[in-house]
Amino acid sequence: MKNYPVYILLWIFLGINVSTHAQHADFVLEKYDKKEYQIPMRDGVKLHTVVYSPKDKSQTYPFVMQRTPYSAGPYGEGKMKTLLGPSEKMMKEGYIFVYQDVRGRWMSEGDYDNMRPTIPYRQEGSTAIDESTDTFDTIEYLLEQVENHNGKFGQWGISYPGFYSAASLPFAHPALKAVSPQAPIADFYFDDFHHNGAYFLSYWVATAVFGYQHDGPTDKPWYQMVNPGTKDAYQFFMDMGSLKNADKYYGEDNFFWTQLKENPDYNEFWQKRSIIPHLNEVKPAVMTVGGWFDAEDLYGPLMIYKTIEKNNPDTYNTLVMGPWSHGDWSRERGYQQVSNIHFGDSVSTWYQNHIEAEFFEHFLKGPADGQTKLPEAYVFDTGKKEWRSFDTWPPKEAKNEIYYPHGNGKLSTEAPKGNEVSVFVSDPSKPVPYSPDIKFNFTPRKYMADDQRFAARRPDVLVFETDVLEEEVTLAGEILAKLMVSTSEADADWIVKLVDVFPHDTPDHERVQEGTHLSNYHMMVRSEVIRGRYRESFSEPKPFVAGQKTEVPLQLQDVMHTFKKGHKIQIQIQSTWFPLIDRNPQKWVENIFKAEDTDFIKATHKVYHDAEQPTAIHVQVLK
Repeated sequence: MKNYPVYILLWIFLGINVSTHAQHADFVLEKYDKKEYQIPMRDGVKLHTVVYSPKDKSQTYPFVMQRTPYSAGPYGEGKMKTLLGPSEKMMKEGYIFVYQDVRGRWMSEGDYDNMRPTIPYRQEGSTAIDESTDTFDTIEYLLEQVENHNGKFGQWGISYPGFYSAASLPFAHPALKAVSPQAPIADFYFDDFHHNGAYFLSYWVATAVFGYQHDGPTDKPWYQMVNPGTKDAYQFFMDMGSLKNADKYYGEDNFFWTQLKENPDYNEFWQKRSIIPHLNEVKPAVMTVGGWFDAEDLYGPLMIYKTIEKNNPDTYNTLVMGPWSHGDWSRERGYQQVSNIHFGDSVSTWYQNHIEAEFFEHFLKGPADGQTKLPEAYVFDTGKKEWRSFDTWPPKEAKNEIYYPHGNGKLSTEAPKGNEVSVFVSDPSKPVPYSPDIKFNFTPRKYMADDQRFAARRPDVLVFETDVLEEEVTLAGEILAKLMVSTSEADADWIVKLVDVFPHDTPDHERVQEGTHLSNYHMMVRSEVIRGRYRESFSEPKPFVAGQKTEVPLQLQDVMHTFKKGHKIQIQIQSTWFPLIDRNPQKWVENIFKAEDTDFIKATHKVYHDAEQPTAIHVQVLK
């Protein structure tokens, strides 16, 4: 993999079209001035900050800031960004746009810390720092040093910058009026590098970006990306074997790889990095944005929105969830498609103009009274392909229902009456692929809506589906899979996928991937994994007792999806998902990052469908 600068990797990461940015370069040069600052923080460390101010001084402007680990560049006199702010509309309406390299990154001083822990208190005169104090000190400095402002700040960011936006909320500066965390990381144990205790191997290459300290401020990348020497990730990671063999690529030099290896459980190291416990007494207005098909950060936006809503009932707090993969809403390509599913045209521009820009305009330029005319929750129905608005999320109108997998492969709302069991053998030497594609990505993306027929036809994937629906079924809200299982060994991963099976007469559209057809397409709507050892506690792993029936609760992320008349609802259950997640040895080892190659063994897994304690999928349904 080439050693791209991080800002180019970020564009690739978010799917941003570089040529689109170039179209706006002349506007930025004509309408904006740029100035760079080294802003001192309370501990003396200086953070590099780039400010773009409108040349028109006939009015005052609010600030809109992004704090990023991915470079605030380009740096230097005369070198300008080609697009400013969250959107073209906001750029043309006029704001003072601020970009800052966070502590320890690029042109900023200091040491970098992934998901730097938030200090849970403030003490006058203290030089202790976190991302909230760095944001506070930056705002305080710019209010004094920059001319022609109206005294109001907004902040936004996508992905890691989304985390920095959320991290500005605790003990926020009083001038910070509007914050939009977009695809924010909330907790690295449930977003990005882990999902419910399972290590996301598909992020392994990205470890280089976050694992090396620079020697001081620099405008050049200081990290070295791993070159796998192949485009076949599945084979690369099978050849590598146990995760302990990855040390030859990173070793102790990469501090983040060391942290991952030494902290497999949800211990204090991860817990103190979660922003969720600190979202109390939130004063700024908040609009959290996410994509239903975000392979990187889907837990974050939903959890941040729900936590702020629960802890801060009087705070303006809204949620936007669209038909996007990671960061798709930040660009416009004319059509919106994830994998082979087309969701409509100009979806991102509509969001930018009518939701995002309205939010910032109201709180930074307008009355700021909360009467934005935007709904509490603006969410996209990914089955009907239309926007829906609700007063709450999940919708209060949604009713709880249960779907039961049966031993004959059926899925229905009728509970099992017998004592049936489904059995499969999980072999770590032949793991189920997460995608039929041969590729090696910086991070995964399109699999979130991929066709799942390739998996449904494997013997180590259990498939349960309804009869053809005679009327539509709309799932809106949370999904909890309560699995009743056993294994012949001491550990196992459990993956549950919710799939929309299309009718055989579904026509193709012009952008369907070559070799694929929408006839009988098995669209993945939602999926999730849990490492079985964490079924009772993410902090205290526990082995299975061989052959003993055990409950494994698995919380999937929320959905807003209508299964149309003529479609079928399908559930897939499996135990490997490679190389999206690492392989579980299935033999008990204390730390899977340090497992030997000989620890990986076959296991026989059972899923139970008995009358007393059946496997059940709990959903919320809109009638």
